Amino acid sequence: DEIAAVTSRPEQVVGLHFFSPANVMRLLEIVRGEKTSPEVLASVMAMSGRIGKVGIVVGVCDAFAANRMLYPYAQQAGFLIEEGAFPEQVDRVIYEFGFPMGPFGLGDLAGLDVGWRVRQHREPTRPKDLRYSPIADRLYEMGRYGQKTNRGWFRYEEGSRTPIPDLEVTELIVRTSEELGIERREISDEEILQRCMYPLINMGARVLEEGISERSSDLDLVWLYGYGFPRYRGGPMFYADSVGVDHVYETMKRFHEVHTDWLD
Repeated sequence: DEIAAVTSRPEQVVGLHFFSPANVMRLLEIVRGEKTSPEVLASVMAMSGRIGKVGIVVGVCDAFAANRMLYPYAQQAGFLIEEGAFPEQVDRVIYEFGFPMGPFGLGDLAGLDVGWRVRQHREPTRPKDLRYSPIADRLYEMGRYGQKTNRGWFRYEEGSRTPIPDLEVTELIVRTSEELGIERREISDEEILQRCMYPLINMGARVLEEGISERSSDLDLVWLYGYGFPRYRGGPMFYADSVGVDHVYETMKRFHEVHTDWLD
């Protein structure tokens, strides 16, 4: 909207968010500004089909729709390892749910240095009263950037993308839990799944409430094509309907009663 405001044709300004790697990923978020015309949106939607992309129209907000929903998913994964889980357990649960990889493997693929730069950009506006996990930042400071350095949340043999649990990471996680005064405990696979999926769904509901996306099915498509959400589960919002929206709501309430510093 700020870009459009300094042009003489704001109705022709539209954003295109290609997902990385753009030659592989089919999702294309089409970002409509306050004054973007319907004709421009229609033209860009048609173009997305011609270049083999799945175009989804979203509104203007930090991270747009897809990555905004990703944030609480990754955030909960970080909290879970502080409380007693380890990256390999979290990733196994998410993989068995149907994703091609879990949040930690995804972080290593995207690059922990990229995630660090995003967090640095957001740091001035991050609510300081809410819980924040420092482990990913510490991995970055150790030079562990993910697959590009063969060391991230996992370690990787040269030329291999197979994640291998790393004792150095395990020790860092346990040490951080102690520094934060968190007593580590056994965490069930069910809790891992619910705490990763339900905050993601909750953020999806907020995205819909704010009008950033017009339909829940758009958010399902975003996650199907952007993050490999298991197709047979229909997408996160469809999944919420299948397990029961009331169940998701009550579970989120219960989590929030125990962990009051999660949500702004």
